[in-house]
Amino acid sequence: MSELVVVRSKIKEVAKGMNVAGDFADALSKNVEMIIKKACERAKANKRATIQPRDL
Repeated sequence: MSELVVVRSKIKEVAKGMNVAGDFADALSKNVEMIIKKACERAKANKRATIQPRDL
């Protein structure tokens, strides 16, 4: 598993009033990592070296 790209304490802040499973941050981090990689692919396909909100 790679390093987390999300902050566990911030997840708990956003999910105020809810319990957060111990493995939720890991799963969320994997999803975020995939989203970032797809954004990178889109930017490269458009001949840009900078990912932008529109790449999401």
